[in-house]
Amino acid sequence: MNFIQLIQPSITLRPLTRENWEECAALSVKPKQRHLIAPNVHSIAEAQFLPGFSSLAIYRGDTMIGYTLFGPDPDDHGMYWIHRLMIDARYQQAGAGFQAVLRVIEEIGERPDRSELVRLGYHPANEAARKLYAKVGFAEEGVAPWGEMIAAYAYSQR
Repeated sequence: MNFIQLIQPSITLRPLTRENWEECAALSVKPKQRHLIAPNVHSIAEAQFLPGFSSLAIYRGDTMIGYTLFGPDPDDHGMYWIHRLMIDARYQQAGAGFQAVLRVIEEIGERPDRSELVRLGYHPANEAARKLYAKVGFAEEGVAPWGEMIAAYAYSQR
């Protein structure tokens, strides 16, 4: 699958800066989803202690619509993990989540230190996440000791 052809050109990943981090921290999922994912401000703070991780805003054109945090996890032998990926409630159910996941996978795939697998975890009750990640090609590996469903994407399937 050629992700470049599938990704809307207007979906981009941009660094958090002094000028945009507060806007990113204010983004939020729907109220019924808030127990399924940590707030962005938590993830932005967490990123300060994860060497090698990318903490990026997701944009459609010039509008910030989400946030992602990913990188090589030293606790998993340098395997790349997507720790967070969220789309603000106002922009959900319009294909932005799918496009953002493709963009993140493409970004990781271009890195010289990338792993052959990318893993992520999500709340087992998060059916929207399960469907989204399966559509992209993530395969569930099982529930982790900390309670999240773990899924992996293999670059060899491209």
